[in-house]
Amino acid sequence: MLGTTFHVCTDVPNLSSAELYNEMMRIDNEAKSSLSIFNPESLLSRINRGETDSLDRHLVYNLSLARTLGEKYDTHYDVTIKPLTEAWGFAAKGVTKEPNIDSLLQFIGYDKWALDGNRVVRHDPRVQFDLNSIAKGYTVDLVAEMLEAHGAQNYIVEVGGEIRCRGVNAKGNVWRVGIDSPEDGNMSPGANLAAAVELHGKALATSGNYRRFYIDPSGRKVVHTINPQSGRGATSRLLSATVVTDNCATADALATLFMAVGEERAIELAERMRDSVKVYFIIDKEGDKYDIFNTLQ
Repeated sequence: MLGTTFHVCTDVPNLSSAELYNEMMRIDNEAKSSLSIFNPESLLSRINRGETDSLDRHLVYNLSLARTLGEKYDTHYDVTIKPLTEAWGFAAKGVTKEPNIDSLLQFIGYDKWALDGNRVVRHDPRVQFDLNSIAKGYTVDLVAEMLEAHGAQNYIVEVGGEIRCRGVNAKGNVWRVGIDSPEDGNMSPGANLAAAVELHGKALATSGNYRRFYIDPSGRKVVHTINPQSGRGATSRLLSATVVTDNCATADALATLFMAVGEERAIELAERMRDSVKVYFIIDKEGDKYDIFNTLQ
């Protein structure tokens, strides 16, 4: 799904494995047809090209949630970031020189667009949206809602590391989910865990810069999490941010937000959100060691 792996364990009573797989592929196709910047025929791609301003229900939900989170938390979470992710090589082919950041920042920001019912109003036609920081979590929510509609009482859904669960596993135990160690180039989920957490009817998402990055010709590490205020990759002592909350779209977006603001501001925000959002931050420490900030307990 969405170009990555997925796993589902469920007790859904009235779907065979083949029927469940077909339902998953239907959701996958629906999500990519709406939200993908990599599918040139998706509705989002057409909006970015200025061919339409009409939104489907998926885009209305994601843009509304993104706007709410961005405006609430200092605009460090901003889905108008596509010109920057593209310029840095994370939404298209690699780059050969450093982009002109100042020119691109003119098209970034929540003051550059608005929602009008089922329409998006762009105040500058060069404003473009990138929903990669929320679409995967949202797709997990779509799958979870489909399972519940078919009567599932117990399930876990995982798409590319983003997770939502309900009930218990086949042994009657609470679902347990591993958090990967944030080592550069760690491309094998589950091979090296930093921690394991129990999930009770919640969603979990992790963001980090240890998988999606490249080394530029000068030897500098360029990471995929872009700070929408500076226009550059967000690097700090915060190596990975795991978020647990009620739905996976919000968890996905908040994990990106925390990575964008860096460890000090992320901890400050997490303390403010403690009643509804739980986090597990892995923070760099000298000597190949980690500090942990954990509100899961």
